[in-house]
Amino acid sequence: MGIAELEVNARLVLLVYEALLRSFWRKQTLKNFLRNTGISEHIISSWGEGESKREFLDRLFNALSKNQKGKSVVRQWAHELAEQRTFPDLRGWEDSDLKIQQAHKSVVELKSYINQKLDDLKSEQEKQKTKDSIKEIQNEIRKSLVDRESLQQQLYSLLPLVGTQQGGYDFEKWFYEALDYSDIQSRRPYKVDGRQIDGSLTIDGTTYLVELKFTKNQTGSEAIDSFKAKIDKMADNTMGIFVSMSGYSSQAIKEASGRRTTLLLLESSHLFTFLQGIESLKDIIRRSRRHVSQTAEALLNTTYIE
Repeated sequence: MGIAELEVNARLVLLVYEALLRSFWRKQTLKNFLRNTGISEHIISSWGEGESKREFLDRLFNALSKNQKGKSVVRQWAHELAEQRTFPDLRGWEDSDLKIQQAHKSVVELKSYINQKLDDLKSEQEKQKTKDSIKEIQNEIRKSLVDRESLQQQLYSLLPLVGTQQGGYDFEKWFYEALDYSDIQSRRPYKVDGRQIDGSLTIDGTTYLVELKFTKNQTGSEAIDSFKAKIDKMADNTMGIFVSMSGYSSQAIKEASGRRTTLLLLESSHLFTFLQGIESLKDIIRRSRRHVSQTAEALLNTTYIE
């Protein structure tokens, strides 16, 4: 029994999808893999400039699920991905160890599933017939992968923990899962010269230090001043993103704003704007950056997000 006889069902599609997302961070490297495994240049060139890996792969998998040739491609990807031992495209990032660990986990799960199914085929002495319809595969992809709906449910479940230490830790984990979902390059929390940094993210060549507050009270000016001091000690092009679930005092907003401010302020309304699909998280940050450049106001009112 070989890979060509493997049933292409919803579970296999999900595992291959996850392995593709985790194994390749750069778009160009993923394009090269697709090209080398028979995907036409016409399809690859349709990948729009502003389209994320996740959006493009959703569209590609939906197209592949419509015919037997597409299922053969999924089988080939399953074989190629399951045989990976190293992940060259994940080297050289600040969080390479985490990226490689996640990729390795997805490959191990894929390989384990393939081996199990091939063993089942061998013991049964017959091939499994394809049982899952195109719609079922598409629905499984949407439901089982981390998506906006599950991120929204996770955040709602954290709300009773606002103001607790555990809630702060869980919110931090949630925030970086949201960045991963949004294809935003990030680095988890770290220390510099003994100072705790809640992490960083990079968009359009600009690196932003991140400060997260999951407290019951509004963030005050003292927290803003402390964060600005951290930013001032970094490289000239470094900015900061402060995320406070309970918002900010008027004095804190005033302190963060100004003609030469390096701060963007986000609050719960921005996060729920993203979770409701009104605006992507990346575009909210971009819009906030334009707003502070044009008005010197660090906080973009969500009324302006259309």
